Amino acid sequence: TLQASMRSPNMETFKQQKVEDFYDIGEELGSGQFAIVKKCREKSTGLEYAAKFIKKRQSPASRRGVCREEIEREVSILRQVLHPNVITLHDVFENRTDVVLILELVSGGELFDFLAQKESLSEEEATSFIKQILEGVNYLHAKKIAHFDLKPENIMLLDKNIPIPHIKLIDFGLAHEIEDGVEFKNIFGTPEFVAPEIVNYEPLGLEADMWSIGVITYILLSGASPFLGDTKQETLANITAVSYDFDEEFFSQTSELAKDFIRKLLVKETRKRLTIQEALRHPWIMSKGEIRAPEQHKAEPNQLKTKRLREYTLKCHSSMPPNNTYINFERFARVVEDVARVEQGCRALTGAHDTIQDDVETLISIYNEKEAWYREESERARHDLSQLRYEFRKVKSSKKLLREDIRATGSRLGGAARKLDHLQTQFETLRQELSADLQWLQELVGSFQLESGSMDSPGSVFCRDASESFGELLNRSCGEEVLAGLKL
Repeated sequence: TLQASMRSPNMETFKQQKVEDFYDIGEELGSGQFAIVKKCREKSTGLEYAAKFIKKRQSPASRRGVCREEIEREVSILRQVLHPNVITLHDVFENRTDVVLILELVSGGELFDFLAQKESLSEEEATSFIKQILEGVNYLHAKKIAHFDLKPENIMLLDKNIPIPHIKLIDFGLAHEIEDGVEFKNIFGTPEFVAPEIVNYEPLGLEADMWSIGVITYILLSGASPFLGDTKQETLANITAVSYDFDEEFFSQTSELAKDFIRKLLVKETRKRLTIQEALRHPWIMSKGEIRAPEQHKAEPNQLKTKRLREYTLKCHSSMPPNNTYINFERFARVVEDVARVEQGCRALTGAHDTIQDDVETLISIYNEKEAWYREESERARHDLSQLRYEFRKVKSSKKLLREDIRATGSRLGGAARKLDHLQTQFETLRQELSADLQWLQELVGSFQLESGSMDSPGSVFCRDASESFGELLNRSCGEEVLAGLKL
């Protein structure tokens, strides 16, 4: 009963609740024509998932969005699959405009981007990745599910921080269950990777995926696309003609077993193309690295091959070729709305043209007046500046003369100071000599006084007068009168 319910989804199988009530929606991870994938975190567990918002087609006549039948088919297929190399579905929500698929978060990036960053790539490493792809496809084909959109962008890595990362096949928007006895035809997919039966609108089956694996293997080993032309029409013509070769420039270091594996996949007749079981049993996939001679394990060819693969991935991501054009519906709708608003603004601008013209003329008149005033002010300021420069030069010259006068005065003061020092030295010497002479005379007078013996005698009086005169003279020896006598 559970299996039957999973195979027949209806509106009741989608939760009619807001996904935001259960998950915190984060950054955008990628977008397709009518889908946006965002990172999200489940509120109840804290686990991270990827939320794929699929824009629903609002009416049968509309070309925008995905019809409900196709969304239900994708959900039905995802609910049937549970394999290590296939992305798993966790939950489904629906609102007025979108169906939201809560998917396993595959955060390791695209396989080709991972390989392009490696310094070298051996065939043994290549086979390990191709084998993972085959195992995922084998699981799908065992359930009669054809992916129909196998390409590098849909081959992701669960975690790229390990030597041999785990591959996950994603995006089941074009996947179909192949029913025995029911003919299925369609034209879809990416032209570079589609099988001839898709181009020719022939009945489709699981074999279409095997052709895409052959193209992916060819690009992985060479960095070149086997059928890609300059235009979509040229690419499709190359596919229907199976027009490709193993260019020596790209496959000089590739083993014959690897080329044989590709040849048996790129076969136009579906009955002669390798099945998934035959591909898994191919010697190149079964081998353990002994397929290459020791002298072929050189670093330089491997590095050159990786370089070409890097150039291929950069070209695919940056040039957006006509074969692989993706449009984000939400962004496109916003652009259309913006264009409509711009057109409305242009019409309003045209209606107000006369008023704007008058305003422009008024502004020009004001500008001319302001320009004349600024020109006059500028001329006055220029004259004032010239006068200031003249005054500055005068002050600068006066400053120079004053500095020279100060220097000369300082020189003269220095000479006078030296002369004064010399004269003071002479004065001190004379004072000392005069003091000595006066002391001698005083002593001489004193001796006379002792010899006279009488205080009232004429000699005594003479001695007293002489002593007073000598004392006064001695006190004045450092005075102004002596200095004036020296004519200082």
